[in-house]
Amino acid sequence: MAFEGLTEKLQGALKKLSGRGKLSEQDVKAAMREVRMALLEADVNFLVAKDFVRKVSERCVGAEISQSLSPAQQVIKIVNEELTSLMGGANARLTWSSMPPTVFMLCGLQGAGKTTMAGKLARFLQKQGKKPLLVACDIYRPAAIKQLQVVGASVNVPVFEKGAQNPVQTAREAVEHARYYGMDTVILDTAGRLHIDEALMQELQQVRDALRPQEILLVVDAMTGQDAVTVANSFNEQLSIDGVILTKLDGDTRGGAALSVRAVTGKPIKFSGVSEKMDGIEPFYPDRMASRILGMGDMLSLIEKAQETFDEAAAEKLSRKARDASFTLEDYLEQMQQMKKMGSMESILKMLPGVGAKLKDVQIDENAMKKPEAIIRSMTPQERRHPEILNASRRRRIAAGSGTTVQDVNQMIRQFETAKQMMKQMMGGRFGKRRMRLPGM
Repeated sequence: MAFEGLTEKLQGALKKLSGRGKLSEQDVKAAMREVRMALLEADVNFLVAKDFVRKVSERCVGAEISQSLSPAQQVIKIVNEELTSLMGGANARLTWSSMPPTVFMLCGLQGAGKTTMAGKLARFLQKQGKKPLLVACDIYRPAAIKQLQVVGASVNVPVFEKGAQNPVQTAREAVEHARYYGMDTVILDTAGRLHIDEALMQELQQVRDALRPQEILLVVDAMTGQDAVTVANSFNEQLSIDGVILTKLDGDTRGGAALSVRAVTGKPIKFSGVSEKMDGIEPFYPDRMASRILGMGDMLSLIEKAQETFDEAAAEKLSRKARDASFTLEDYLEQMQQMKKMGSMESILKMLPGVGAKLKDVQIDENAMKKPEAIIRSMTPQERRHPEILNASRRRRIAAGSGTTVQDVNQMIRQFETAKQMMKQMMGGRFGKRRMRLPGM
């Protein structure tokens, strides 16, 4: 998981400050030494790590300790604020042309995930009501055009390609095509190389000069750590990029790229790739990422993920069922399906404040929902709607049909009854007078 190693080490360093009524300068220096080592081990740029520790130390030593916070909490607050500042401070949104179509040019080295990210970005913008067009400008890599076509088909976005035609001409024709057919967004998937060379940069500069894209977005592999920062700096010097997209951030246990890119290049991280799925793209929020790094969770992202996943009409329906106690096993199954759309159970739990650190040695069974699903699907429609009729013989039949045991069936029914009771209490309690936005289990 992202930042796992860094989170553990930072928590260890800051934990030593807890329980102290007053922090001396020596206490702060000792903690900051560990913080610096944690950052360097996370592959954060040396100068970035040095400057970060200096800023935190200066603020901690001269800090006016809040009346409501302990000294240790104040240090954590300062570290959180400086981490946020280091990564850009606020979410950097895409900018749009006043005269559509808006052109976004994606660039990067081969293997960074540029073509897949083009599809993810198209899907992301599509959800916002945009009409994107993907453009195949990589005529060198074998099957690059075919890959983009497959990606485009998977997100239902058209792909413009002209085979081995000069990429500059293809890009020009694509913009005219988009304008003619009323598409407001053009995403250029450009060629990459295994390393930065003069030929690559010349071609990218030609595309840039001919199209004048609204934004040039550099796609880099977060798992390459310090190399990602070096690549970002080189591309920025020669192309003057507008932002960075970090791919494979969910697999980056160190986090060096995310913490260094903004400081080294001066350009913001705009998106991050968080899974292999086509909807695995998230706007990059420095404050939320800082909270995750410090093991403080990320409730805002969790809420947004839930709001995106759960249909409002379905939520209202569930709310109504909870109020009149008509919540059935069919509804229970539907909620499990919705939960799965939000991502892995581990990723969801890590967004909850105070939970992430406790999961270190806990094995999360990602298949835990499969057994209850199989049991419910083995029931007749009548049994799902009226679980009270599930006598011993019916339970034996359901167990045999789902490949489970009677004990498993009994356990699932108990879980269902508990969930039903909790929902009833929520609707009758302090949440009862408000419309329930997010259905819970």
